[in-house]
Amino acid sequence: MRLRLFLSFFLVVLVSVLGVVLIARQNVNVAVRSFMLRGGMVGTGSLAAALEDYFHQQGSWSGVESLLEQQGIVNGGGPGNMGRGMMRGMGGMNLQRLRLARENGDVLVDTAPVGTNRVLNASERRSAIPIEVDGRTVGYLLAEGGMGFNARDELFLIRRLNAAARTASLIAGGLSLLLALALSYSLMRPVRELTQAARRLGEGDFSQRVEIKGDDELTLLASTFNHMADSLQEAEARRRSMTADVAHELRNPLAVQRASLEALQDGLYPLTPESLAPLLDQNLLLTRLVDDLRTLALAESGELKLERRAVDLTQVVQRSLERFRPQAELSHIDLAFEGIGAEQAIVQADPLRLEQVLSNLLSNALRYTPGGGRVQVQVVKQSDQVEVRIADSGPGIPEGALDRIFERFYRVDASRSREGGGTGLGLAIAKKLAEEHGGSLQAANLPAGGAQFTLRLPLSG
Repeated sequence: MRLRLFLSFFLVVLVSVLGVVLIARQNVNVAVRSFMLRGGMVGTGSLAAALEDYFHQQGSWSGVESLLEQQGIVNGGGPGNMGRGMMRGMGGMNLQRLRLARENGDVLVDTAPVGTNRVLNASERRSAIPIEVDGRTVGYLLAEGGMGFNARDELFLIRRLNAAARTASLIAGGLSLLLALALSYSLMRPVRELTQAARRLGEGDFSQRVEIKGDDELTLLASTFNHMADSLQEAEARRRSMTADVAHELRNPLAVQRASLEALQDGLYPLTPESLAPLLDQNLLLTRLVDDLRTLALAESGELKLERRAVDLTQVVQRSLERFRPQAELSHIDLAFEGIGAEQAIVQADPLRLEQVLSNLLSNALRYTPGGGRVQVQVVKQSDQVEVRIADSGPGIPEGALDRIFERFYRVDASRSREGGGTGLGLAIAKKLAEEHGGSLQAANLPAGGAQFTLRLPLSG
């Protein structure tokens, strides 16, 4: 942007200067030609041409006084009698003195009184008009004493020059103004487009985008605006999706509770602990859902407080495995553990939140592992981080679901997840908590079958 502004300003100034110079030059030439025609150098040039023709015809300067008499320059009588004729000759040239000399500087004709210098010196020859015939200089014509124009002529020339300067300034200023307006429109057009798009975006139209052209600061601003609009549109889509998903998740347990309560109220079911059990189960599901939503909201807003301390990750994993071992044995699933160089895998973490991550991952693995299958848990210590790999022998993650597995309420098998009591938020919470600890959580399918979740955490320095 700065380069474009600089080039635009430079172009305007350059056009202005060139316009002033060219127009002033043209007008000055017109003024000077007009002045010269009124009594300037035209007479001297014509006399020099006449003298060249005379020498070319005669072959010498003999009798040149007769030519000057014909031109009205002298009155005749030799070099000493040329005074008043000079004042009315040469087309009104009004020179005070005229000298014609040979090529060696000897003066042939001089309008000055007798007794003046009869030889042109080197400086005077350089200032004189050379008389050339067939490519060689045969003489010099020296006009002295100024152009002899009067005050009226001076005023005329000054007025013409002033008029030329005013005309040049007006025309160049007009051209510069037009060019500046064109450049301003070109520079301001993308700014106006950005302003209009930003106004519509603020009104809730998240589809607004601006065209990206060039590689200057405005282009960077347009690209940033488009990126912001994309983020806002995605956030709005996630908000609407989450609202719909929360409503859907709450509707099912609430419907079950209402149906059970109405049945009890109508006397269809007796008021016994057994008939109240489904109500308690749905209430617990709602409680977990609300707690999970709160945890996820706090994590995404950066307001989730972590009680960090030095924790041996291997011990945390083993404690989590022991809690899930009865469930695995009940489902006839082999729950195996392997530590690879992880005897002292110390990380800075909140142990309760870390156990929540592992619980969500283990619960998910057991849910999708069929009876007689295997869930393998490995803790692998590396140079600067430690990995927890949880692999199951289930059907794996469908290819189209790998990119969405960590989204809120996303279920590969919705019906089976509800039967298992899941809220659809476990993996989303696990990923957010991993990121809050400075780590990451990834999912992949194993070549031999089944899915593997890999939790990476930085080792404590």
